[in-house]
Amino acid sequence: MSLIKSRGLRMSPEKQETLLKLSILSLTAILSFATRLFSVLRFESVIHEFDPYFNYRTTRFLAEEGFYKFHNWFDDRAWYPLGRIIGGTIYPGLMVTSAVLYNILRFINITIEIRNVCVFLAPFFSSLTTIITYLLTKELKDAGAGLVAAAMIAIVPGYISRSVAGSYDNEAIAIFCMLLTYYMWIKSVKTGSILWATMAAVAYFYMVSSWGGYVFLINLIPMHVLTLMITGRFSHRIYVAYSILYCVGTMLSMQISFVGFQPVQSSEHMLALGVFGLCQLHALVDYLRHKLTSTDFEILFKSMILATVAISVIVGTVLTVTGKIAPWTGRFYTLLDPSYAKNHIPIIASVSEHQPTSWSSFYFDLQILVFLFPAGLYFCFANLSDANIFLILYGVTSIYFAGVMVRLMLVLAPVMCILSGIAVSALLHTYMKQITPDKNVEKKKNKMESNFVMKNEIASIFVALMTFLLMTYTFHCTWVTSEAYSSPSIVLSARTHEGSQIIFDDFREAYYWLRMNTAEDAKVMSWWDYGYQITAMANRTILVDNNTWNNTHISRVGQAMASTEDQAYLIMRELDVDYVLVIFGGVVGYSSDDINKFLWMVRIGGSTEKGAHIKETDYYSSTGEFRVDKEGSQTLLNSLMYKMCYYRFGQVYSEGGKPPGYDRVRGAEIGNKDFELDVLEEAYTTEHWLVRIYKVKQLRNRGS
Repeated sequence: MSLIKSRGLRMSPEKQETLLKLSILSLTAILSFATRLFSVLRFESVIHEFDPYFNYRTTRFLAEEGFYKFHNWFDDRAWYPLGRIIGGTIYPGLMVTSAVLYNILRFINITIEIRNVCVFLAPFFSSLTTIITYLLTKELKDAGAGLVAAAMIAIVPGYISRSVAGSYDNEAIAIFCMLLTYYMWIKSVKTGSILWATMAAVAYFYMVSSWGGYVFLINLIPMHVLTLMITGRFSHRIYVAYSILYCVGTMLSMQISFVGFQPVQSSEHMLALGVFGLCQLHALVDYLRHKLTSTDFEILFKSMILATVAISVIVGTVLTVTGKIAPWTGRFYTLLDPSYAKNHIPIIASVSEHQPTSWSSFYFDLQILVFLFPAGLYFCFANLSDANIFLILYGVTSIYFAGVMVRLMLVLAPVMCILSGIAVSALLHTYMKQITPDKNVEKKKNKMESNFVMKNEIASIFVALMTFLLMTYTFHCTWVTSEAYSSPSIVLSARTHEGSQIIFDDFREAYYWLRMNTAEDAKVMSWWDYGYQITAMANRTILVDNNTWNNTHISRVGQAMASTEDQAYLIMRELDVDYVLVIFGGVVGYSSDDINKFLWMVRIGGSTEKGAHIKETDYYSSTGEFRVDKEGSQTLLNSLMYKMCYYRFGQVYSEGGKPPGYDRVRGAEIGNKDFELDVLEEAYTTEHWLVRIYKVKQLRNRGS
């Protein structure tokens, strides 16, 4: 420092403060990246979950074959015998982003596998998310609140759950895209600049290309504009910002093949279109108000309202009846009515991500943010502005949707961090000013007579308490990240009574066996959960996968699993099935196995005309319970799924002090032990019995 002073290089206080903020922000971004590397440290660099394997497979194809072949790729390994047109059925933003980064690294002579680019993409974008969170919060409040919000989102479990290394899903970049769009939108609202509005439209296009959750965004922004109209805050700035965002953003979004004409045809986008029309009418009314007398304007205004409402109702009704405007999708109905999917579309309800969020999950994923969130809303209401109204709408709507669907906790986490950052910054700013050393003894004697009794002590206690809460938040986030969100689902781990760790690598073991020991054109039937992994890791043709676009085809697989061997054999011959794969956790206590998913197979199997004979009640015991022991339903005990999972299990001792055939997940001794398979033969069972593969027998010789 003395050397700097001697050379006249001493920085001004403003520059020092700016440098300090940049340093803190940089450290926060690095922290965000580092906290998401637990899985790489604990296991080898692997892709997590189910959907990311499809994303990795398509990204690898894009990097090797180029965008033209990728866009026109017909995948004959999926949905046999239907196949799948990849380019027209995905959001390509994730794959294109990875391929661009991969080619940039190769251009500058940094050699790296495309798989490693996919593994580390989510942590890299999480760093960018912390930066954009700082910029957005700074626009909404100030730099101090921005730094706190950035630090919070760097380690919040609700976001880490989808951004750890190996979590190569659409949300890995979508949250960054969403916050980037919001930042550009707030800048355009504040300035009325055509440049910022255009940049917001481009950011929105990136969001559309990345994730179907863009529908939330394109409804939230029109809702913000509509609120500004109702509260009398609509201005020329809002008109310019929204008109450009909607026009440019809509035209760009329609370039995504999977989106197509949905922005002007589907019900989910009608709010955006309607608000755009209202903006034009509002601008016209403002123009006419200055050109006409008050009497003429009042007559014209009333006539315009009546005409607009009448035309909107008539045109909307005609377009809806004729099918020009598509109805809401099942997932959208589920957000409005949580019971809709369970009652009408079991395939949607069967997905764990679509289940309602429990109260414990809110605390588990957000911790003290749950309590700071209302305080942040209070400070927004206390200083109401166009930008703060947007933040209030974002917070209220996202907390509702996150409660309806657990997957949308990811959308809630950023606004929780922003509002909590505003609350913490404002509270600390208020109380830190009260902590002042007593230089005058007389003041110290008279402080009890002050209107603020013991303000120094109270402020010190509050600051210490807030520091303690932030420390507990840090420890909680670190623990949740390491214990809950850093273990890939494809490589399982458990701890013995002595505390040592056991690794279950049965999934990759089974997929490798399929790849090396089956014909290249072999067709594998499994439940849809494992389709992406089988095609990506075993390179074998599957009947159904995680895309779940064809309920009838999935229902056919469910019917086979829920039927007897003879009935299932007819279905498997119809579908040209060579091998059947099931997941069984009864030996090691893995609860997410196919027996626990079996009722969903029954429900989905019986939801179509061909499966109308399959009734869920037939698989319950006489007391109405789902049981696998001797008290279980005979329909269940003789189903194909039951026999594939429990074949030879009746001779296995899974737990000390328990009889053979004791299922550790269900906590019961199975009721059907001594049976043989007629139409299947066991091909392979992994070390811990987690994955079992059966070969479908050929038709019997007619002369035998």
